Amino acid sequence: MGLILVGCGKMGGAMLEGWLDQGVPKDSIRIVERSGEHAQSLRDTHDISVVDSLDDIEDGFPADVILLAVKPQMMDEAVLAAKPFADRATFVSVAAGKTVSYYQQALGAEARIVRVMPNTPAAVRRGISVACANAKVSEPMKDHCTDLLKAIGEVAWIEDEALMDAVTAVSGSGPAYVFYMTECLTEAGLKAGLPQDLATQLARATVAGAGELMRQTGTDAGQLRTNVTSPGGTTQAALEVLMASDGIAPIFEKAINAAVQRSKELAG
Repeated sequence: MGLILVGCGKMGGAMLEGWLDQGVPKDSIRIVERSGEHAQSLRDTHDISVVDSLDDIEDGFPADVILLAVKPQMMDEAVLAAKPFADRATFVSVAAGKTVSYYQQALGAEARIVRVMPNTPAAVRRGISVACANAKVSEPMKDHCTDLLKAIGEVAWIEDEALMDAVTAVSGSGPAYVFYMTECLTEAGLKAGLPQDLATQLARATVAGAGELMRQTGTDAGQLRTNVTSPGGTTQAALEVLMASDGIAPIFEKAINAAVQRSKELAG
């Protein structure tokens, strides 16, 4: 299948690296990148075809999938340029806030659309992408899109696009919450008397290690918490604060609700 990547910034670049490592043939990929300097760097690094615009895609190239990885404010221009491919391509968008109906209005009611919400751990192939397709996308094409998205981590599909606001709040924005928690853990360590370097190392390694333990074991997070909590011990003392009625749970609920509401506002 022919694959066109429109935009090769952080997310598009992570996907490209993953595809190439998966063995996707270079000659089946075309990259559209407006930055001349970055385009040349991609050519030099990967020996791959990079063009300035979709108009420059050669006749006869099988544009089966067009992955739109440009910023939301640039999407109007990108979709307009992509419209000539609407009769044959499946469009996959990773732009926040752009709904399936937005693309259908721009590309036509018969357009095949997949909307995806990835997250930043895609840069190290530990991301998770949640995808939603319109009724025009076939099951084999959904399977193909799953394979493409697996290049940057886990993949989940939803039927109800309205859930994308909650997805955005939990996984799309979620890495920032974990980073902030790591900052807070570091700062608490400093106030408890640890030197800066050690407090930073302990917080980062603990958060990363705990995440990897969940990923590799698949054990429920609540069970892992119980496993590490000795009755009457130090962990229980801390959890009694964190799990109090005014502890972390209501704050997280309030934060997620705020993110959901903002996602709805951005989507219009």
